[in-house]
Parts: sequence; structure tokens; C-alpha cells
Amino acid sequence: MPRRIRHRYSAKSADKYELYQKAVQSPETDIALIRRIFRCERGREPRHLREDFCGTALISSHWVRRHRENTAEGFDLDPQPLAWGLKHNCEDLDLTRLTLHELDVRAFGLRRPDVRIALNFSYWVFHERPTLLAYFRATRRSLAKDGLFLIDLYGGLDAPAELEERRRCGGFTYVWDQHRYWPGTAEYTCFIRFEFPDGSELEAFRYDWRLWTLCELRDLLVEAGFAKVERYFEGAGDKGEGDGIFRRGMRGENCAGWLAYLAAWA
Repeated sequence: MPRRIRHRYSAKSADKYELYQKAVQSPETDIALIRRIFRCERGREPRHLREDFCGTALISSHWVRRHRENTAEGFDLDPQPLAWGLKHNCEDLDLTRLTLHELDVRAFGLRRPDVRIALNFSYWVFHERPTLLAYFRATRRSLAKDGLFLIDLYGGLDAPAELEERRRCGGFTYVWDQHRYWPGTAEYTCFIRFEFPDGSELEAFRYDWRLWTLCELRDLLVEAGFAKVERYFEGAGDKGEGDGIFRRGMRGENCAGWLAYLAAWA
């Protein structure tokens, strides 16, 4: 039998966007949740998606592939991940159904989306309450009349802790570094690093966020004019870890770490 060659990553050869997609993103899971929430509330399929802070537009590209009637728009200020996404995620797509904008997420798009998303805690770049409120208000105005705005967030006892978490991802190790938290301002600096079997490492992404709480965010969404805001908490499995199933209306548990979504309806 021919010898099986195993690809080995290293800091010199690794592509940080490829590794981020492998380690962090699950577009099919995200899309399944979006469709479930929307269909349960509206009784129809959403067709036009807007992905804020889209980066490489992985979710948008999967959305368009899912159905011939699906369309998407992605917004991001950084041209580098947008260009990478066009090359690696979108090269086989009909770009009349997918448009990527190198614009601020507060800008209006080509059409009103059925669903607008800001995932991976990306909107935490807005540190000040008036700034985040303005973004939420612009989002509400942009939606279709029965549209959905979906954001994710995390919290728990470990959320403000200065710690590192490691996870093996097949050929490399993903490192989430909650590097610094300032309780007086809720400023929050985090890093993503990738470590490799040869001992090298790549400091790939830095995040200068504010650590927002669920109740703060819910109040802001209501103040922005959304008609209804619902929380979806992840359930717990047999070993106390998240089971990947998000249920509406749960109050959550005061545990070390939890993940939730807020669904805001126009």
C-alpha cells in the first residue's frame, strides 16, 4: 500500500483564515438554527440573508449554495478577509446572488434582508452604549417587515477571567486567550493563536471588545425598537457541557461558561 502522507501545519505555511474556519465556524449549524427560528415564528423560509462583520463570508456562501432562491450580502471593513473569501469560498458561486460590501455594518444594503446576523460576538467592537444602540437601530430599519436580527453572546463565571483554552483540531491546536479584562470599563482584549506540532505558533487574531451582558443587550434591542426579543440558551449534556441545542425562553444557569443567542424581531 502507498504510504499515507499526513499534512502538517506550521506557522510559516499556515493560512490563518483557513484555520479559523476549521476551528471556529460551523456554517451549516448556524444556518440550521437561523432557519428553525425563522420558520417557527414566521411559517416560511427566509431567502435573503445579510451577514455583518462577515470576514471571509463563509456563512453567506453556504447560504447561497443551500437553495437556488437564496441570496446574501456580506459587510466587512477589512478588505483582506473579503478578498480571501471571494477566492476560496465564493469562486464557484453566481455572484449575482452574493454581494460582498467593503463597508461599515451601519450602511444600508441592496435590499431588506429576511435575516440579518452578527455572529462570533463581532458586534462587541462597539464599546459605547450610544454607538451600539445606533447600530441596532440601523439594523431594525434595514430589515424586511417581518425580519429577524440574530446575535450570539457568551457569559458565565469564566467570561471575564484572564485565561487560555486549548483545543486540538487535527494538525494544529486552537488557542483562545482571554488576555485582559478591565472591570471598570468592561474592556476586553482577546487573542486567537494556533500552535503546531513543530513547536511554532501563529498569533492570528486580536479582538479589542467590550464584554456585554445579555440583559444589557436585550434592553438595547428593545430600546432600538424591535417588537420582540427572545433568548435562546444552549442546553446541557450528560457531562454538563453544552449539548448544541438552543431552546427558547430559558433563563440559563450560573455556570462557568454559557452560550446564547438573542433573536430580535422587526
